[in-house]
Amino acid sequence: MKIAILPGDGIGPEIVDQAVKVLKVLGESFEIEFAPVGGAGYEAAGHPLPEATLKLAQDADAVLFGAVGDWKYDTLDRPLRPEQAILGLRKNLSLFANLRPAILYPELAGASTLKPEVVSGLDILIIRELTGDIYFGQPRGVRECPDGPFKGQREGFDTMRYAEGEIRRIAHVAFQAARKRDKRLTSVDKANVLETFQFWKDIMIDVHKEYPDVALDHMYVDNAAMQLVRAPKKFDVIVTGNMFGDILSDAAAMLTGSIGMLPSASLDANNKGLYEPSHGSAPDIAGKGIANPLATILSVAMMLRYSLGKAEHADRIEAAVKAVLTQGLRTPDIFEDGCTKVGTSEMGDAVVKALV
Repeated sequence: MKIAILPGDGIGPEIVDQAVKVLKVLGESFEIEFAPVGGAGYEAAGHPLPEATLKLAQDADAVLFGAVGDWKYDTLDRPLRPEQAILGLRKNLSLFANLRPAILYPELAGASTLKPEVVSGLDILIIRELTGDIYFGQPRGVRECPDGPFKGQREGFDTMRYAEGEIRRIAHVAFQAARKRDKRLTSVDKANVLETFQFWKDIMIDVHKEYPDVALDHMYVDNAAMQLVRAPKKFDVIVTGNMFGDILSDAAAMLTGSIGMLPSASLDANNKGLYEPSHGSAPDIAGKGIANPLATILSVAMMLRYSLGKAEHADRIEAAVKAVLTQGLRTPDIFEDGCTKVGTSEMGDAVVKALV
């Protein structure tokens, strides 16, 4: 099984190194190949997603991705900025379903910004559609405003679009995931304002006919954001569009104590996937050895479960992460009194030790 390793920028290489340590002690003969992406791709080949990197990702059985982005690239033209790499990978690999579990380990209940009684036992799965919506809709750009009170001035514009097939395929992923959990699905939209999301809601209702055993409810995105911090345990599986999913999954991350704990999987129709932590490249702490690698290590567990057919190894990794948290080891983002503060590499070594 071939795994493409794309460390990226900022803390990406540091956290990916720890995940690779874990892969290497599992007793499997994985073929691992590294390639530059993001700012590192631009420096190496003049593009955030070099052709050789894309080909490696296409040929691999799974992709482990770190993070991209750095302030020093902010002056580049948009097509050359590091963030375009992840958008290009999603598009070229047809990765349309993003799975982001938000699980609060009991050991981290005190690290959440919410009261323990509100978040203890939290286990939410957010499913985000990845290839449509305002991120990819055309037309887009900057033009002369054609009408309204600011006619003649420059305006920026983007287009929110969803085809019926795009909505149906993410709906099936969500309903099937809900079937394996508590059989409750919340579809998040803005149907009261946006035609696109009235259409989304209508399709969700239609697909629901194929899953009568799953309870479906609908929630406007502003209310969903409020309920995530008010009563998060009321949710089981959430499905939503690209932009809303981007925002809500980061909000859910903080319920778990730190975004450094949140893995993610982006899957195609055949469960080939790109796996990455939900956090960004954090250039302000890059090279300091304090980043939390657990989200990346847990992303490896998701990779083993969804794309590589090695669920037993996924279970081992998740148990090892729980073990190091039970031992009281904490990176600075989840540190609290009475625990032992460790760095990036030390946390990775501790997970490896718990696995061996």
